Amino acid sequence: MRVEHLRQRLHAHGAKLCHEESVLRAWTQGLPLDSGRRRPEDFLPLQLRTALPAMAADLAALARLRSEHAGEDGSARLLVELADGQTVESVLLPRDGLCVSTQVGCAVGCVFCMTGRDGLLRQLGSAEIVAQVALVRTRRLVRKVVFMGMGEPAHNMDNVLEAIELLGTAGGIGHKNLVFSTVGDRRVFERLPLATVKPALALSLHTTRADLRTTLLPRAPRIDPAELVELGERYARATGYPIQVQWTLLEGVNDSDEELDGIVRLLAGKYAVMNFIPYNPVTGLDFARPTWERAAAMSRALHQRGILTKLRHSAGQDIDGGCGQLRARERTATASPGLWGIIPAASPLPATPCFPSSRAIVSKSLPTR
Repeated sequence: MRVEHLRQRLHAHGAKLCHEESVLRAWTQGLPLDSGRRRPEDFLPLQLRTALPAMAADLAALARLRSEHAGEDGSARLLVELADGQTVESVLLPRDGLCVSTQVGCAVGCVFCMTGRDGLLRQLGSAEIVAQVALVRTRRLVRKVVFMGMGEPAHNMDNVLEAIELLGTAGGIGHKNLVFSTVGDRRVFERLPLATVKPALALSLHTTRADLRTTLLPRAPRIDPAELVELGERYARATGYPIQVQWTLLEGVNDSDEELDGIVRLLAGKYAVMNFIPYNPVTGLDFARPTWERAAAMSRALHQRGILTKLRHSAGQDIDGGCGQLRARERTATASPGLWGIIPAASPLPATPCFPSSRAIVSKSLPTR
């Protein structure tokens, strides 16, 4: 379902624009649909009031919580069931953040990501994207939404932009707190500047080498990393929000001194923030995260060379935090219950050193894409 279809349904039940906005505001904020007035019967048309219970049930069915897996860092990974029985993942992030999915599966096929292993199964409608936020807002505060879960938002542009517009208006979320993540697609740089609600932009770069990027992101558009950063810089200057450059740190792959030199060449003088995100290991994939000492050293080195860098604690390391892992685990458990049985509580991890003497900024973060 798209938000536009929901608007049409409201209109068919006698809603005028003011009624429509009132209902959508309540839904996106996790409130009953007739919220906002002391006496709803004095405000909403009778035909619309009569239809609200059925509409509320249909909206609730768009995104239902199937399971929740809490991490020790304040994050929690949610397995969300859609109306057709498919599942996606949303992640509760520290400091009132939420990471949402935009597709069931993904067509980009990043070699270090679980989500892309099955390819793209289907797009999420804009209402299904917003429903993830509405679901979580019935449970806790959400001040920031990042479109960095399952899927490539640029491959579902119309639905994602429609969801962003609703969340940035009726949903009451600051535009810079809506973050559109992409591996790089020219349509992003054509469409986002024209949007009414202009989100912040995150570029999943992962390497400065075009040949290595083709290997790591085999079905991403062939845009040279330098050009990709230039396109992002243009949008960042126009909106006043810095580019968030996402870099999943893979041991022995993109954690070399040569890559550090490349980052400096690409980002020196740019309106950008480098986000180093140590890899969340995925069973069956031959990648590993570098040591925290190495990651911190890389962050310090960039700071010393004038590149603002954040070294992030990848959220949900103890709860299958990488995109697609929880969904894959649930599907395996359903197919072979004897393999997993009852999912145990997450085991505690040793505390991670933060190197307070370093200039690197250490913070909590979203799960690796």
